[in-house]
Formats: sequence, structure tokens, C-alpha cells
Amino acid sequence: MTALISLPILLPLFGAALAIALGRWRIAQRLVSIITLTTVTATSVALLIRVDHDGAAAVHAGGWRAPIGITLVADRLAAIMLLVACLMLLAVLVFAVGQPGAERQHVGFHPVYLILTAGIAMAFLTGDLFNLFVAFEVTLMASYVLITLGGRPDQIRSGMTYVVISLIASTIFLLSLAFVYAATGSVNLADLHTKIAALPDGLRSGLAVLLIVVFGIKAALFPLFFWLPDSYPTAPTPVTAVFAGLLTKVGVYAIIRTQTVLFPPDTQPGHLLLIVAGLTMVVGVFGAITQNDIKRILSFHIISQIGYMIMGLGLFSLAGLAGAVLYIIHHIVVKTTLFLVAGLVEQRAGTGQLASLSGLARAEPVLAVLFLVPALSLAGIPPFSGFVAKLALVDAGIGGGEYLIVAVSLAVSLLTLFSMTKIWSNAFWGPPASHPAGPPRRAGLALMTGSTAALVALSIAIALWAGPLYALSERTAADLINPTSYIETVLGR
Repeated sequence: MTALISLPILLPLFGAALAIALGRWRIAQRLVSIITLTTVTATSVALLIRVDHDGAAAVHAGGWRAPIGITLVADRLAAIMLLVACLMLLAVLVFAVGQPGAERQHVGFHPVYLILTAGIAMAFLTGDLFNLFVAFEVTLMASYVLITLGGRPDQIRSGMTYVVISLIASTIFLLSLAFVYAATGSVNLADLHTKIAALPDGLRSGLAVLLIVVFGIKAALFPLFFWLPDSYPTAPTPVTAVFAGLLTKVGVYAIIRTQTVLFPPDTQPGHLLLIVAGLTMVVGVFGAITQNDIKRILSFHIISQIGYMIMGLGLFSLAGLAGAVLYIIHHIVVKTTLFLVAGLVEQRAGTGQLASLSGLARAEPVLAVLFLVPALSLAGIPPFSGFVAKLALVDAGIGGGEYLIVAVSLAVSLLTLFSMTKIWSNAFWGPPASHPAGPPRRAGLALMTGSTAALVALSIAIALWAGPLYALSERTAADLINPTSYIETVLGR
């Protein structure tokens, strides 16, 4: 079990070092990256099976027990997030190998991509706030490089916005750590569970809201989302797909983890989270409707869909948290897929502007199918995965008597469908237009299309196995509602 928990962090770091040493041999770099991510994915599968069967497990670095030492913890939520992240990272890497651009033109792509993988894995597995901060910084350092690959002026400008906002968020996070440590004398999540409960009510509520602000910037919650729509669309497609699918969900994971483990039920800001969730949904979907570029539409939908996850958390019920977990699984897969499809559209047509696109359904029927399935899923149309996930959240909301947020979520689903039909009617419907870019070389196109199709198949599989996945989500939610097992595993009580 020790190896299963530590390998998802260590293997990508070793792979990154080897990829740097093999910088002159691009094929060797590709093999290192694919083998590393395949191994980490297999490790994540084994870890999820083990944790689901035996319960949470912890590793104490250097033999220093919590709360003094560095602790890595794997429970159901961490293992689920890790597995889904690894699957996305592997699929996007295959897409990047096939696409002309960032991966072929920059020798540092593979090392930085593997460092990003290590940072994401560490964020999910760490057991204390300080090392969560370290994991965020590792992830951000890699993302600073990836988001500016290509060196276009618009990339540099958008990348600078991303860097500045991330630095501000990191500064606030560090100040929050100082406040938490000053109040409790600890940063270990399990140890903080009892120490924060002993604080005055006002101080506990203040710390809860402060951590929501810190992680809300990273998750792009309302009103802290303004940096995302300008930063993501200018990056290379594989980078945008990873960012869209994973980075904001790392922020959501941090919100869920801290709010459920650190704060007792009487200070959990449920109503605040529901208000923020509703506003995030509405602002995001209206932003998407007003856009005329595929990636910008999808970028605003990242914001909107984050609202559904926070809705599940804000209910602070078993059903709500189970729905949130299932929705995160669905959304990571679907959103990554849609950005890869947007990359295929740009590769085929030379643009993502809707005004310049037409007739792709006739010219590229496979591409049309690859778009249609995740688009309908994002809108929550049955029988796709989005419908199952939204149904779980709506049922939880009705069960909790939160009818207003349920009504908002249903209205936003209709508007999401409208924005998806806007892409379909402009880009895929109508007579074929002249698209000068043309397809890439056949081998590259096969890799790009194959990796995208694999994710489409995975989204369909989520819908087909919704029952077992929801049962797993319920077990995960039960762990979050009652974190006793997590705390006892870490502290050894």
C-alpha cells in the first residue's frame, strides 16, 4: 500500500528527469511519458480497488508520524480523483503526440507535462494544508510553462493574467495557512479536525470562508472566475484540455476536502455555498451564450458546471455529496473531450470562430459524432452521463428542500443545451465551407481522433455503469460526512 500511494507522485518526477536527459530524442521522450502515465494509471486503479475494499490508508514520510511529518493519504475521494485525472492525462498526451504543435516544437513539453502530473497527484494525496500549497505551486509552475507554449502575443498576454491571478491566490493561501497555524498550531488536516472544533464559532466560520475564497479562485467560482475565459482558449489544445478538465477540479476537490474534514456541521457555510453555486451556474452559462468561438464557449461552461459541483457540497448531505462526486467524474471526462474536439475542429478548419465554420457534419461525420455525444451529455440530455449526474443532484436538492437552487440548475441546463446547439448549427450544420487548413498527417490524425473517441466511449460507459458508480459515490460521500476513518487512519488512533 505504501508504494501504491507514493508512486503516483514519484514516478512522474523520475519520468520528467529522464525526459530531460533524453531531450534530443523525441521518440524516447514520448515513450517515457506514455509508459510513465500508463503505469501511474494502473497504480491508481489498484489503489482505488484497495481503498474501496479496505478503507483509507496513509503513508508517513521518513517515519515521522502525523501531525509532525509529511503524510500522504488515500481514501475513496482521493483515489477516484487520481484515477480520473490519470486517464485524462494519458488520453491528452496521446492527442498531443498526434497533433502538430506544442509537443513536437518544444523539447520541454514532456518533462513539464510529467511535473504537472506529479503536482496534481500530490494535491489529491496530501494530508496537510502546507503540502497542498506545495502541490499547487508545483502544478502552477508547470502550467505557467505549458500555457505559453508557442510564444504568440495573445498567449503571452493571457498567460500573464493567469500567472498574476495564480500568484495572488498563492499569497492568500499562504496567509490562510499562517492564520490556521496561529489559531491551532497545526496544518495537518486530520489533526485540525479536532483543533478547529475547539475554536470560537466566529473564528471557525471566518476560516471556512477564507479557505473557500482561496480555493474558489483556483476553482473559478463566482465572482472569482474572471481570469479563466481569457487564459484557457489561447493555449495549445492539449494544454487547454488538461486545464479545463483537471485544474479547476483540483480547486473543487480542495474545497470539498477542507469543508468536510476541518469544519463541524454547525459552521459549514451551506447557504453561502448554494448562493455561490447558483450565481456561478448562471453567470457561466450566460457568458457562454454570448461567445462566438468554440473554445471560449466551452471555457465559460467550465465556470457554469463548477456551480453544480458546489451545489452538491452546499447541501451537505449524503445524497448531495454523492451527486457532487458523480458529477465531478462525469464533468472531467466530458469537458476534456469537448476541448479535444475543439482542437480537431481547429486542425480541420483552421479556426474555431463560428462565423467561419459550416458543414462539418457532412465533411467530417466522425468529428460530428465526437462532438454531439459529450455536448448532449454536458447539457444533461438522457441517457448520457450528464443526465445521470444532474438527476442525482436535483434529487438531492429536492430531498433537502432547496427548491430554488434546483430550479436554477434546471434552467441552466436548458441554456447549456441552447449554447451547444449554437455550436452545432453554426459549425456542423449547413453546406460544407472551404476549410484551408486540412487534416494533419494520417498517423497523427488517427492518434488525435482515437484518443478523443476513447474519452467519448468513457463518457458513455459512465452512463451505462451509473448504478455502480453512484454506489461508489455514496460510499465516498459517507466517508466525507463522517471523516472518523480518515482521521483515525492518519493519526493512528
